[in-house]
Amino acid sequence: MNVFRPCIDLHDGRVKQIVGSSINDNQPSSLHTNFISEKPPAWFAKKYRQDNLHGGHVIKLGKGNDEAALEALSTWPGGLQIGGGINAKNASSWINAGASHVIITSWLFQEGKIETDRLKHLQKKIGKSRLVIDLSCRRRGDDYFVVTDRWQTFTEIKINSETLNNLAKHCDEFLIHGVDVEGLSQGIDETLVKIIANHCPITATYAGGAQSMEDLYRVNKIGQGRVHLTIGSALDIFGGHGVHYNDAVAFNKKQKSSN
Repeated sequence: MNVFRPCIDLHDGRVKQIVGSSINDNQPSSLHTNFISEKPPAWFAKKYRQDNLHGGHVIKLGKGNDEAALEALSTWPGGLQIGGGINAKNASSWINAGASHVIITSWLFQEGKIETDRLKHLQKKIGKSRLVIDLSCRRRGDDYFVVTDRWQTFTEIKINSETLNNLAKHCDEFLIHGVDVEGLSQGIDETLVKIIANHCPITATYAGGAQSMEDLYRVNKIGQGRVHLTIGSALDIFGGHGVHYNDAVAFNKKQKSSN
């Protein structure tokens, strides 16, 4: 059963929706922002809590977002995952602050490769059931490669059966952004969703490009009911016009009632 999973993306301490492929530390002016909320993170966390939307993620895009992230987590303890700058030193503190899971990316990958010792150490420290690995990726040729450092740096890690099955031994879920379509609201990356569905042995959430309710139904079909979908920029609560938040909530209720 797939469901809609919400998000709270934080940049400079505010809830925003950003085009993922536009992030460039060397050219800050290239950043393309779709939406900046006047509402605080707690407003979104409270809404997700009221609608029982478990499994959503809070992502800190750069520095200056800790206070905003803590505000969201304290509003719904145990209901949200946290990512952005997570490592072995601070993971436990974020769990204690109310995160259901911590999401790791850049810290796990060094010089383009997976640091297995780091992964095993963190797994032992907080437990497999609290760990989400972010395998957000970009396409290069016919393959998808994991990207780190806020999606700016390519690694050598391909999204394939070997990668997904090996890493699944150490975590509870995967979070996978299709960075090439992230924030564009021009449709999901169906090829990537199919790869995830065909090879992922654990729960996975795909994010990137969703533009309408049809994408939820499409992911349900091609994802074989095994891939959840995050919708960001297209949602009306983020200034979008493609998806009404209440319709996405209704989709979840229908999915759960039929299973």
